[in-house]
Amino acid sequence: MTTSYPLAAAGRGLKTFASDVAEGFFDITHNSMALLGVSVVLAASVLVVKPDLRQQGEERLTAWLTERKVAALGITPEPGAIDRATAVNPNDLPHEQARVAQWISKKYKVAPEPVAALVAEAYEVGSANKLDPTLILAVMAIESSFNPFAQSTVGAQGLMQVMTDIHSDKYELFGGEYAAFDPKTNLRVGVKVLSEYVTRTGSIETGLKWYVGAANLPSDGGYANKVLAEHARLYKVAKSKPLPVNQPGLRAAGSPQVPASADQTVKMAALM
Repeated sequence: MTTSYPLAAAGRGLKTFASDVAEGFFDITHNSMALLGVSVVLAASVLVVKPDLRQQGEERLTAWLTERKVAALGITPEPGAIDRATAVNPNDLPHEQARVAQWISKKYKVAPEPVAALVAEAYEVGSANKLDPTLILAVMAIESSFNPFAQSTVGAQGLMQVMTDIHSDKYELFGGEYAAFDPKTNLRVGVKVLSEYVTRTGSIETGLKWYVGAANLPSDGGYANKVLAEHARLYKVAKSKPLPVNQPGLRAAGSPQVPASADQTVKMAALM
């Protein structure tokens, strides 16, 4: 009996110790969770009261996530880059514009999405300047084949091959001469120039002659006829009259076949 009592007492002591430890652990955990909850509430309150801190936190988190992506992918993400893209889904355009965009895409072997954006812009700007949008698109087709980075030997640049130096004042409205290589800006400036010439001369054909720089020359090298021929094709497509993309003919009456370089020869001669 005397030997079993110390063992029983020791067992009760160990049980009491374990119970105290468990109770203490529960109290600590419970209090820690409560403290964490209070901290979260306080932090949320501070972020509500001071949105600048929230913004700083979001910026730091975004920067950290970006650094992680760069490290993983080896390329710097730029989600806002899509805002610089000149492209729309052709299926989102009105039927007439969609037909024109698809036809141009096939004939000139350019992506339909950027062409669709240019077609939509041509319709909007053409309406504002009282020019048929298919005429505007025909000028782009003959001038650059829808290459927004095209440049001639005499300084004509962009989609509509505007003489940037001569019309630099118009580009100032868009931030400077480098805007000549922004497709929509070049289109707007080119339409403005063409519209002024058509108004001044009283006819589209003569306006085109001025546009190509042949105002004081006996001939424009067949430029106006080529533009008007392409205009006729695009107009038929727009009005739901399908044409094969490589259809010959439909040239304006008396239009000669001239090499593409003839247009640049005319522009150079006009500057001499």
